[in-house]
Parts: sequence; structure tokens; C-alpha cells
Amino acid sequence: MVQPEELRILTINPGSTSTKFGVFVGTDPLYIKNIRHTNEELEPFEKITDQFGFRKDLILKQLEQAEISLEQIRAIVGRGGLLKPIESGVYAVNDAMIRDLRNSPLGEHASNLGGLIAHDIALSLPNASAFIANPVVVDELDDIARISGHPLLPRISIFHALNQKATARLHAKSIMRRYEDLNLIVVHLGGGITVGAHKKGRVVDVNQGLDGDGPFSPERTGSLPVGELVRLCYSGKYTQKEILKMIKGEGGLVAYLGTNSAYEVEQRIQKGDQYAKLIYDAMAYQVSKEVGAMATVLHFQVDGILITGGIAHDKYFVNQIIERVHRIGPIHVYPGEDELKALAMNGLRILSGETVPKVYE
Repeated sequence: MVQPEELRILTINPGSTSTKFGVFVGTDPLYIKNIRHTNEELEPFEKITDQFGFRKDLILKQLEQAEISLEQIRAIVGRGGLLKPIESGVYAVNDAMIRDLRNSPLGEHASNLGGLIAHDIALSLPNASAFIANPVVVDELDDIARISGHPLLPRISIFHALNQKATARLHAKSIMRRYEDLNLIVVHLGGGITVGAHKKGRVVDVNQGLDGDGPFSPERTGSLPVGELVRLCYSGKYTQKEILKMIKGEGGLVAYLGTNSAYEVEQRIQKGDQYAKLIYDAMAYQVSKEVGAMATVLHFQVDGILITGGIAHDKYFVNQIIERVHRIGPIHVYPGEDELKALAMNGLRILSGETVPKVYE
């Protein structure tokens, strides 16, 4: 049995303009760092995976300066990237995963670097193993949830799996129940918004929050009137790249209000901006509709509705959702998202023997 003082875990979460990492003793943070990268620093790299050495060296340098001994690290857990669809869980980084992280079947994303950096650092340590946990491509959809309306356009699962799963497990523990015994609706409110139906430990339905499904969010359009979108695409006014940017990056609050900051919108509302209120209320309205949809997936047998993510700090926004959906089931709010801690939780599950790592193929 591994002793508690040996359960040191390094977690790595690369973002598009930042590299967040931390060292945990179990799930207690020993050291947390968020390095922000300027456009000038990243400009020389043609592809995101080309940033691998640059980001890894920064992590090692910061840990050395903080006098963090790597010899005590037993698990290194990186943020999972855009891999092939997989079931939820903790995966050991292997050759097949490294191949797909370098040449992702779904495209480039900074999170792809998490597993690559974790693996490389683990190779240099005597007792450390590299893992990823619950990447955004976790796919546990029921077959019926994949049907979209046209066989060429199946619904796919891309969502905030890491935070949704971690929040669900945290909640289950708080009420002394097993996650696998509960029916939950988990709402992640961030730059993207995803609402998942968790049925006995599986996310059997969830909106694809990356580029066009479900509620609109601070930066994304969510579902759109399809006919109008097709006509816009063929209007000759916009390129494919511009349309995709409208849907992801310049949609939602950005398109309507020129900002992706929910806090800024809240401030406008407090100053009497009625248009900002309409748009913000509409976002809460659409989230509520999605919660209602997921309740039908679970036959209205809902043990809890969990609201998490950065916007969950906003009581005005959350209360609008609560007013509309409180009859569905008990509501619990877990503001913010601590992805580094979520990664550490999954690393601890491996080190403590609670679960075994899965194999990526």
C-alpha cells in the first residue's frame, strides 16, 4: 500500500495562452503555478505540438526554482486532448496515445500537450507514471442520443468531461453515495456551456459545446437556425474560417455584447443596460431549457442538478436557472472549476488502488 506522504502528483493543464500546473499531496495543493504566454512567445511555433519543449522546460524551471523535488512524484496527470472518442476514466499514456496527441484526429488543441509533457517528464523520473484523465472526447452516449436528423451529421460527444465528472464524484461523496448509483444533471458554465445527463456513472447525453450545439455561451453560438446558417454560408460574404469563428470564439455574448466576460455583462445590467439584461437572461433561459431536456433523458428521475464552472459564481445568473428548473430535482451549486485538482483526484484514484488505468488503443 502506498503511504500518504508518497502520494505526490504533478498535474499539467496547457491552455491556448497559458500553462497551469501544480504539485499535490493527495488532493492537497503543495504548489500551483499559472504561466501566461504572450503572442510573441508563441508566434515562432507553427503548430501547437511544436510548443512541447518550450512549455515543458518552463514547468521544470519553475519547479526547480520552487525547490520542488521531482523524485517524490508518483503520478503525472496531464489534461487529455482531442483523441479518439473514449469512455471516461484515467488512461496511462502509451505509444498509441502519443501518436494521436501529436496528430489528433479532431485537430490541434493546446490540451494535447498535457499527455505529451507528462509522459516525457515521467521518463526522467524513477517512480513516476504518466496519465491523462477524462478528456473532452469522453463518449458514453446512448445510441439514441447520437441520432441528429441526418446520417451524415451524427451527434458527437465533446464536453467538459473533466470538471463534470469531478464535480459529480465530489457531490456523491458529500452525500455519502456512489456516483455510479446516482442520476445527475451537471451544468458547466464557462466560456463554453455543456449540460450532461449522468445516468449511474455514465454521461448518456450531453450537448456538444465546442462548436454548435445546446445553449449559447460567452464565446459560442450553441444551436442555430440551420436553414439561416446554410444561407449565410453561401451568401458569399464570409469564408468558412470566418463562419467557424462566428460559431466558436465570436459567438454568444461576444456577438451580441462585444465581450466574453460574464462579470462585465453583470455590471452593465446593474447600471441599467436593458439590452445586456435581455441577452444574459436569454443565455440562462437556454441553459434552463437544456436542463429540462436532460431531465427527460433521465425520465425525470433526477437525484440532483449540479451547477459548476466560472459563471456559477454569478448568483443572478444561477438564480434564473434555479427558478426555472427547481421542480426537477434538488440543486447544488459548486462555483468555479479547479481542473488541476480534478486531475489530482484522478491521479490519487490510481495511486490509492481505487481504480486501475485504462488502455488507449
